[in-house]
Amino acid sequence: MMELSPSVYEHAAALIGRTPWEVSRDEQLIFEAHAAAYRLYRQRPIMPGIDIYNLEAEAYGARVEPPTGVGIPAIKKPLFDSIAGLFHLRPLDPASDGRLPMALRVARRLQDAFPEALVRAPVSGPFSIACNLVGFENILLDVASRPDEVAQALLHLAPGQIALAKAVRQLGLDVAFFESAACPPMLSPANFRRVELPALKAILQGMAEVLGHPVPCIIGGDTTPILDAILETGTSYVVAPYETDQAAFMRKIWDRTDVHVRINTDAFIIAHGTWPQIQAEADRILRLVQGRPNVSMGTGALPYETPPENVLRLRDYLAQQSDPPSQH
Repeated sequence: MMELSPSVYEHAAALIGRTPWEVSRDEQLIFEAHAAAYRLYRQRPIMPGIDIYNLEAEAYGARVEPPTGVGIPAIKKPLFDSIAGLFHLRPLDPASDGRLPMALRVARRLQDAFPEALVRAPVSGPFSIACNLVGFENILLDVASRPDEVAQALLHLAPGQIALAKAVRQLGLDVAFFESAACPPMLSPANFRRVELPALKAILQGMAEVLGHPVPCIIGGDTTPILDAILETGTSYVVAPYETDQAAFMRKIWDRTDVHVRINTDAFIIAHGTWPQIQAEADRILRLVQGRPNVSMGTGALPYETPPENVLRLRDYLAQQSDPPSQH
């Protein structure tokens, strides 16, 4: 049986009838939203948060803007106009900076409320943090004109992320690591190796030492061209995003059965599709992984408006599949 691992962030706010902005700023609401999600979906892991890529950049001083309606909070104005600004940052203090203390308290409360659950505190990767602090256009110009300086600036962020992992470990929790901004086409495979990989290795290996085991490395987008580099970090958990060539991804990693692969559905289909469309999407993925151990099915980040019954019906359908359906 393949396990379904839905990614619940802003969708958790919908489950308690609140907006993502309201929930993201309130400790009790974050707890209530993710508790409601876990009671409904029993997903593994719980990754509590709403705008998870904003936390570290906000802790460094960036301003998160309230969205309209049920939009996701975002940082619209960079803190710096070039990568050079990162060198002036001191390492994060998880005990006092921004919403980090609140995020850690919520994660611990969820673990206490659901001791059988696996709770992973979201931690962002260096390029994703840098993009929020510097802005996409500015950082891409810096990558093109001074890639080695960008690589050093990303390494400058490593101590803060390792400190955050230590704080998570002290609470008896675990880490989920997210770095989707670094995927192609944002960075070419060559620039991923030159600019991103040194800091990615330093952070993931540093966190593995802190936690005592390899850390899941969750990178969305077209990751097949950079999969070999991702595996060089020592991670034991990767995602095959819907946006990449998933068949090629699975061929590349097929024999690395020590690495867990979560292969994602199209989140739009889960949120807006008919049941036959959702079932066809599930069958497509089941065929891709037939015979390969150590796999699960993900949803991508569930949109706010996702009908819970779509997720529950997909979960129940997977539970009934002892063998993936044939091609015919």
